[in-house]
Amino acid sequence: MRPKVYLETSVISYLTARLSTNLIVAAHQLLTAAWWEERSKRFALFVSQPVIDEAAAGDKEAAEKRLAVVKKISVLDVSDAVVDLADHLIRAKAVPKKAVQDAYHVAVSAVHGMDYLLTWNCKHIANAEMRLKIQDACRDQGVTSPIICTPEELSGD
Repeated sequence: MRPKVYLETSVISYLTARLSTNLIVAAHQLLTAAWWEERSKRFALFVSQPVIDEAAAGDKEAAEKRLAVVKKISVLDVSDAVVDLADHLIRAKAVPKKAVQDAYHVAVSAVHGMDYLLTWNCKHIANAEMRLKIQDACRDQGVTSPIICTPEELSGD
């Protein structure tokens, strides 16, 4: 069985966006494209309704590109257990109150037993300090946090 990867919206956005003039963002976009081309087939990929909602927002043309990718990926449900865990993540300050959608990404991936949560959100999710808080909050609720990483970190051998 292939390892399961939850794709947070930033990965989809970096994959489909026009190449940025910001060198760091452009590097992340190129790494994402390389991961998608070379590595994604080794994993079972998943998204959730929060990813679909975020992908559909903003510029119509860009949203269409994001949604074209998302529609080919299996969608995980947002159950009561997901809502409860997202609330706990915020109460435990593992995810800031202003980042409710990020709490949902973590909760969906944990409740559904994902092996990895792939993201470029290094402020609220793929952040060394936040990862520990997220792991503790998930454990408090009896679930295991997925390995939170960027496409660069999940680049394999």
